[in-house]
Amino acid sequence: MRILLLLAAAMAAPGATYYVTVAGLGGDPLFDQRFNGLAQELDKLVRTTPDSKVTTLMGPEAVKTRIRAALDDAAKNGKAEDTLVVTLIGHGNFDGQDYKVNIPGADMTAAELAEWMDRVPAQKQVVINTTSCSGASIDMLRRDNRVVVTATKAASERLATQFARFWVEAVRNPEADTDKNEVVSVLEAFRFADKKTVGFYESQKRLATEHAMLEDTGKGNGVRAPGPDNGHGLLAGQTPLVRFGAMQQAAKAPEKQALLKRREDVEAKIEKLKYEKAAISVADYRKQLGALLLELAKVQEEIDR
Repeated sequence: MRILLLLAAAMAAPGATYYVTVAGLGGDPLFDQRFNGLAQELDKLVRTTPDSKVTTLMGPEAVKTRIRAALDDAAKNGKAEDTLVVTLIGHGNFDGQDYKVNIPGADMTAAELAEWMDRVPAQKQVVINTTSCSGASIDMLRRDNRVVVTATKAASERLATQFARFWVEAVRNPEADTDKNEVVSVLEAFRFADKKTVGFYESQKRLATEHAMLEDTGKGNGVRAPGPDNGHGLLAGQTPLVRFGAMQQAAKAPEKQALLKRREDVEAKIEKLKYEKAAISVADYRKQLGALLLELAKVQEEIDR
């Protein structure tokens, strides 16, 4: 009987998460140190995620052949229930036609990255492009079931960004978990990092030279403030970036895998309902929300046993 329960749990469990992090060329020792340090910290943080497949490339290893190899591995061994998270740290540029991230050897274009990611079967995909000019990559990277986060809103924002360090802080800081469910979603990390970035420029009394964007509909050019009003943020809110605390421990326990998947499914239904609120009556909204919150409480009670 126990074997059957474990098999059932495995079938219902959340898939693996493939993390591919690339720290590009800094152009000088200070930027090299900053970019590599952020990549190393992010590597350490995401390795705590159960069933994570982590590839971190920096320095001479951050070349196109190695990046493609990491994504080819996810394409070959990944499954539909997996999640793919690609993070780009460094400098980017736009020549009027192509966005490129600066790496050793030939630079990687957004078109190349999109082509390699399209081969990966993971139904949930995320690109966090923290480079300068990153807003120019949205048009090529956007796709159904993919969240695209950029540090800048356009190619014209060419200066080195602060967004990268605040994104890494969102991964390690429980304050980013605004709904206190011990999971930091991509949407929560975006809002945290964006708020911190805005605060940085305000505290330094400097004109902001970057404005982060999020696109997760597969159709638009991204928005500054994703929410039900503009239809952005639903997929990002349903995509876990990292788990911690009790949820991290639950994800490691085979007997709790099915419960964890149920909890994430219920939370996804709650987020979807919020986005549909304007189209249904107040009474119906409250009825559906109450039922989902009750179901969520019951699932959480079972997880906590």
